[in-house]
Amino acid sequence: QVQLVESGGGLVQAGDSLRLSCAASGRTFRSYAMGWFRQAPGKEREFVASINLSGSFTDYTDSVKGRFTISRDNAKNTVYLQMNSLKPEDTAAYYCGSSLTSGARSRLLYNFWGQGTQVTVSS
Repeated sequence: QVQLVESGGGLVQAGDSLRLSCAASGRTFRSYAMGWFRQAPGKEREFVASINLSGSFTDYTDSVKGRFTISRDNAKNTVYLQMNSLKPEDTAAYYCGSSLTSGARSRLLYNFWGQGTQVTVSS
């Protein structure tokens, strides 16, 4: 089992940057691919980015390509989401999840989730 705790969210202005962190407990962190999802009020949770076990493969939804970067530090059991050039439409609760499937974009393939961290971008 993996327990995940997100942090780093906040209220920023359009064009600003934030770095989200997701700390994982347990020795099996490096056995899981990791992903970031987001959920705005009234909308379904949507895929943002994923990274494979070693960090050699990353995937992004089109709307964040070139602005967001996912990375992981297996020595620290942590996955990050660097978000640059933030836009109001990036406003959402951001969740990290763990998956046994590398490159998974469906939330159904993620078995453990954190509690989420809120990102609010004002215009």
